[in-house]
Amino acid sequence: MHKLLIVGAGRGGTALLRLLSNMEEMTIIAVVDERSDAPGLELARSLGIEVGTDFRPYLSRDVDVILEATGNQAAYEEILRLKQEKTALIPGTFTGIIMKLISEREALIAALTQNQRERETMLNSTHDAIIAVNRQGVITLFNKAAERLMGLEAADVLGTVAAEKIPNTRLHIVLETGQPELNQEQVLPNQTRIITNRVPVRNEQGEVVGAVAIFRDITEIMALAEEVTDLKELKSMLQAIIHSSDEAISVVDAKGNGLLINPAYTRLTGLQPDDIIGKPATVDISEGDSMHMRVLKTKKPVRGVHMKLGPKRKDVVVNVAPVMVDGELKGSVGVIHDVSEIKRLTEELERAHQIIRTLEAKYTFADIIGFSEPMRAAIEQAQKAALTRATVLLRGESGTGKELFAHAIHNASERKYKQFIRVNCAAISEHLLESELFGYEEGAFTGARRGGKRGLFEEASGGTIFLDEIGELSMSMQVKLLRVLQEREVVRVGGTKAIDVDVRVIAATHVNLESAIQAGRFREDLYYRLLVVPIYIPPLRQRLEDIQPLALHLLRKYNQEYGRSVEEIAPETLRILLSYHWPGNVRELENVLGRAMIHMRISERIILPEHLPPLERKSGNLGGPGQPFAASTGKTLKEAVEEAERQHIIRELAAAQGNRTLAAKRLGISIRSLYYKLEKLGIAEEQS
Repeated sequence: MHKLLIVGAGRGGTALLRLLSNMEEMTIIAVVDERSDAPGLELARSLGIEVGTDFRPYLSRDVDVILEATGNQAAYEEILRLKQEKTALIPGTFTGIIMKLISEREALIAALTQNQRERETMLNSTHDAIIAVNRQGVITLFNKAAERLMGLEAADVLGTVAAEKIPNTRLHIVLETGQPELNQEQVLPNQTRIITNRVPVRNEQGEVVGAVAIFRDITEIMALAEEVTDLKELKSMLQAIIHSSDEAISVVDAKGNGLLINPAYTRLTGLQPDDIIGKPATVDISEGDSMHMRVLKTKKPVRGVHMKLGPKRKDVVVNVAPVMVDGELKGSVGVIHDVSEIKRLTEELERAHQIIRTLEAKYTFADIIGFSEPMRAAIEQAQKAALTRATVLLRGESGTGKELFAHAIHNASERKYKQFIRVNCAAISEHLLESELFGYEEGAFTGARRGGKRGLFEEASGGTIFLDEIGELSMSMQVKLLRVLQEREVVRVGGTKAIDVDVRVIAATHVNLESAIQAGRFREDLYYRLLVVPIYIPPLRQRLEDIQPLALHLLRKYNQEYGRSVEEIAPETLRILLSYHWPGNVRELENVLGRAMIHMRISERIILPEHLPPLERKSGNLGGPGQPFAASTGKTLKEAVEEAERQHIIRELAAAQGNRTLAAKRLGISIRSLYYKLEKLGIAEEQS
C-alpha cells in the first residue's frame, strides 16, 4: 500500500483526488493547499482525508509519493529540497500532463455524444494517441496519433479485436474488471516508450460499455529525465569533490548571495553554512572588500588578493572567478588559501636568520678531519676546554685550522646559542682596532657616531670572541686586552665608565710567543693570562696519515661547488701528496686539490699525477746525531738550555724514525707535552 501526499487542491488536485481516492493500492494521507477554501480540501474532508495548509509538517511522515499539483516552481523546489530521500516526487508538470490527458479524454467522450465527424476530427488532431473498444473488445477508434506511434493503419485495425491486433494491450482486462489503469509506462514493439491511461466507458446506468486507452510518446521526456538524473549525479559528485577539498571554497549566485561553502571553509573561518548560505557575500569579511562582488560586477577573475575572514580574522589570499553558463553570469566561485601558517613560518624563518646572523660559528668538531694521534690529542683537549669558560690559546702554523677549532669550541660550549664574534687583529689598523674592540663614546674623536658605539667585546657579551693573530697586537693594545681578561670589563674610547662584559676569549696565533716575549714584543703577563688552556694544532706534515681522509673530504666539497663527479685519488697521486712537506698546511692542500679538479675534464673521475700543479718535493732529514749543529754564542742561559733541549728532541725524533709517541717515551714526557715543546721551541720538523 503506497502512501500519497497531494500538495495543491485546485482544479487539478481535486480531479486527481477523485481519481486516486478509489485506488486500493493508494492511501492518501493528506491533501494540502495554502488556501483554506480550496475546492479540493472540502472534497478531502468529505472522504475522511486529513487536510492542511502547510505541507512541511507532512514531509517528516512516512510518505512514499508526493504529488505536487500547485504549478508553483518555487513550491516544487522547496519540496524537492526538504523531502526524505526515499520519497518520490511527481512534479506539477507531470500532473499537468495527466490532467491534460483526463481533460482531453472527457472532451473526446463529450464530442462522441455530439457529432461523430467532429469527434473524429478532434481526436485525430490531438497529439495523444487514442484507442477505443466496445463491450466486445472490438476497436472502434484508432486516431492518427495512434497510427503514428503504433505503426499501424486505422483501416487495418478498426473493427478487429484489440487483443489480437494490438500487442500487449490491456483494454480487454479493463473491460472485464471495470477498473482504470492510470499512468502505466510501456515499451512498444518499435521501442517507443509510452505512458498510457486505460479507463472503462460506462453508460448512464454505470455499466461498462467500452474502454479507451490514451497514451503519449515519452521517449524524449525520459531521455530528458535521464539527463536530469545524470546532472544530479554530476552535481552530487562535484559537491563531494568540493566538500572533500582541503582548500576553502565559497560559491555565490549572480546576486552575490551565498550558495555553498565546504567544510574546509568552516574550519578556516569558523563560519557555519547557516552563517553564509543566502547571506550577502560581504558577511564573512572582517577586513577588505568582497572579491565576489567585484567579480560579479566586472565578470573578470581576481587572483592573490589578501584579506581577513571570519571572526578569527584569518589572514587569507583569495582567488575568485566568475561562473558563466552559455555566456550568462550565474555567480562566482572563490578559493581561499590560509596564509597565517605561512606568515608564522616566515616570521620564524626571519628569527632564525637573525639568530644565524648572530651565531656565526659555522663548524663543529664533526667538521674537523683528523685521525692521527696528534690531531686526536688536540681535538680531545679542545672538547674538554669547550666545557669550561677558560680562555683558550690556539697555537699552530698558518693554515692548520685554528679558526675551525675556535668555531667548534664555541658550538660545543654552553654559549653556543649566544654571539660568536671573530676579530682578525692583524687585519685592522692599530688606531681603529681599539675603537672596534672596546667601542667609543660620542665625540671621542672626529667622525665619531652620534651616541657612540658598542665595541666587539660588548657585542660578544654572553658569548665568545675569537681573537685571531693575537701575536700581532701592539704593546698598548696588549695592556688594554689584559685589563679585559683580568677585570672582565671594558672602558670605551673617550669614556671613563667601566662596562662589565661576560665574554669567553679564544685567541689564536702562529707566532712563537715565547720568542716574542724574549724579544720584548709580547707581554709576559698577557701570555700567562692567555695560556690557561693552550692547544697545539700540528701542521699537516706532522700528520700525514690525515692527508687521505682530508683529500676525500675536499673532493666531496669541491664536487658540489664545481659541479664535478670526482670519485677518488690515484695511488701514485697520493704518494706525491704524502711526499710533499706542505708549508701551507691544510689550506695549501685545499688549493692544490681545487686546482687539480678545475683542470680535469668533466668526464674524468680519478685525480692523476698530471692533474696536480707542480709541487716541490721535500729534501733533507729531520736531523740526527750525525748532523752538525752550530753552537750559539752570546746567548743567555735560558736560550742555551732551550737550544740544547731543542737539539735533544730532534735527535730522539730521528732515532725514533719520526714516531712521536716513541720519541715522547724516550724523552720521558707525555705526547701532549712533546707537541707543546715542538711549537714552543720552533722545531720545523720534517719527515723523509
